[in-house]
Amino acid sequence: MDKKKAKTVFVQGAIPSEKIAQSIASHQSKTNIGAHSIFLGQIREDEVKGKKVSAIEYTAYEEMAEKVFHEIREAAFSKFDITCAHIYHSLGEIKTGELCLFVFTSSAHRKIAIEACNYFVEEIKAKVPIFGKEIFGDETHQWKVNR
Repeated sequence: MDKKKAKTVFVQGAIPSEKIAQSIASHQSKTNIGAHSIFLGQIREDEVKGKKVSAIEYTAYEEMAEKVFHEIREAAFSKFDITCAHIYHSLGEIKTGELCLFVFTSSAHRKIAIEACNYFVEEIKAKVPIFGKEIFGDETHQWKVNR
């Protein structure tokens, strides 16, 4: 496992496609990797009580959330034979169609990379103190309820 200092998970605004491309490109020289799995969370234009979601504003208890992200990462490295893992989550207002979560796992074999990626996503949704406020086209808002 990589013992480097934990990187910050949060990015302000939507996750740019260039960040995803750079992550993929930077792993091409790592010849012990045989598979990558990527999860991209995107803001949906849900309809709630007849109103369409136009954006979600994410906030978090950043220090606590970073600690939980680190714990999830450590647990994943103990549970799965992964080579590396990267997680980025947006803060601020993210419009429909934009990316808000990027999880990237690598392993020697595809099944492990996929299982680890799924593990990260489920653990993040269940444990990390991140809060989303749905913003509707009429500029009203409400706290997001996971469906």
